[in-house]
Amino acid sequence: MVISLSYIIFLLTSFSFFFIREIFYGWCLRYLHSSGASFVFLFLFLHLGRAISYGSYFYNPKTWFSGIILFFFLMATAFMGYVLPFGQMSFWGATVITNLLSPFPSLIEWVSGGHYVYNPTLKRFFLFHFLFPFLLCGFIILHLFYLHFLSSNNPFRNSTNNKIPFFPFIFQKDFFGFFLILCLYLLQTHFGISSFSHPDNALEVCGLLTPLHIVPEWYFLCQYAMLKAVPNKNAGFIILLTSIFTFFFFGEIRNLTTLCLLNNNGFSLSSFFSSFCSLLWLGAQFPIEKFLSYGRIFTLHYYFLLMCILFFLF
Repeated sequence: MVISLSYIIFLLTSFSFFFIREIFYGWCLRYLHSSGASFVFLFLFLHLGRAISYGSYFYNPKTWFSGIILFFFLMATAFMGYVLPFGQMSFWGATVITNLLSPFPSLIEWVSGGHYVYNPTLKRFFLFHFLFPFLLCGFIILHLFYLHFLSSNNPFRNSTNNKIPFFPFIFQKDFFGFFLILCLYLLQTHFGISSFSHPDNALEVCGLLTPLHIVPEWYFLCQYAMLKAVPNKNAGFIILLTSIFTFFFFGEIRNLTTLCLLNNNGFSLSSFFSSFCSLLWLGAQFPIEKFLSYGRIFTLHYYFLLMCILFFLF
C-alpha cells in the first residue's frame, strides 16, 4: 500500500532506481517487497510439497482446489509485480510472456494496450497487481474455511485420534520458527546475503538491446525451463499452463482411481522434488542445445512422476 502511493506509472519514472533514489527510504520499501515475494514463494513451495507428501489432496479436496487457485493467482500477481520496476530483464520478460498470447486475435493489444510493452501495459499491470492481493485474501479465507471442516492431516494421514492442542506447545514452536524466518528476511533485505534477482534488471530499459539471456525471478524458473525446452510457442504455452493446472487432478483422485488407500509413493515423491529442483536450475542456464535437451527430458519426467503419484504406480 505504501509503495503504491509512491509509484509513478510512467516509463521514465517506473525504473526501480528512480524509486530508490527519489522516495524517502524507497530502497527499504523496494527490497522489503521484492524479498518478501521470494520468501512467500519459498514457503509456498514447501507447503505444496508437504501437502503432496502427506496426501492432503486425498483427504481435503476442497482445500486442495482452493490452494491451487490461490497458487495460480499468486504467480500471476508476482509476474505483474516483476514487470513494474521496468528494468531491462522485466521489460524483455514481459515481452516474451505477452507474445505467448499471439494465437488469440487482438489479445496482446488488449493486455498490453498496444503492440508492445509500454506505458499502457504498466498501467494495466499496476492495476491488477494492486487488486489481485484483495482477491487472494478472499481465497485464503476460503482455504482456511475448508481446512477447518476436517482439520489438517499429518504423516500418519488424517487420523482424528490422539490430537494435541495448538496452544502452548505448537504455538511456541511456530513463534520460534517465525522469529528465525524474520531474522533471515531482514538479513536478506538489508545485507543481500543471496541475490534473488538477475543483475541485468538493474539496467534501464532499452528496446533495441536484447539481453544475452532472459532470466525471470527464481520462482518462475521451473515453468520457464519447460517453456524454453519446447520449440513450438503454442505448445510451450500449453505446457506452461498445464504444469500448474495438472495439480487439479489430484483433488479428483477419489474419482480417478478405485484404490481406497493412499500409498506413501516415496520414490515418486523424491524423484518429483529432484526433477523440480533440476528444472529450477535449468531455467537459469543459457538456451544452448545441451541444457535444452536436459530441459525436455526433465519436463517429460515431471509429468510422468505426477502421473505416478496420482495413480500410485510406485
